Amino acid sequence: MVNPNHPFVAKRARYQCEYCHAPEVISNIAFEVDHIIPLSKNGLDVEQNWALACRVCNLRKLDRVDGFDPVSQQQVRLFNPRIDIWKEHFAAPTEEPFLLEGRTPIGRATVERLEMNSPLQLRAREIWIALGIF
Repeated sequence: MVNPNHPFVAKRARYQCEYCHAPEVISNIAFEVDHIIPLSKNGLDVEQNWALACRVCNLRKLDRVDGFDPVSQQQVRLFNPRIDIWKEHFAAPTEEPFLLEGRTPIGRATVERLEMNSPLQLRAREIWIALGIF
């Protein structure tokens, strides 16, 4: 069952995962409405706490709010699409090897926690770039 808030959240996110920027149009199921700060960690069920997440990112994020930055060797909070600017924390690839680069501790920790550069994600990103939808 699709979350009743999906239409609002999807439109606000320009129909792409707010974490990895996967285009929703390629999915055979609607992307999910993620609670950026999980309800289990006292997050609220309000639009400022909702993010559009692809199934892969949502499953890897679960109820986590932080991750490990491999450069600073510190635990830092994950990317929050309501307060962070995506392009400040991530660099989108345009060619092989299609790696999504974390530019900041928050970006790197999010890339690691959500496994944004897994082999399947890299292959999918290659296809999206070839199709002009990433």
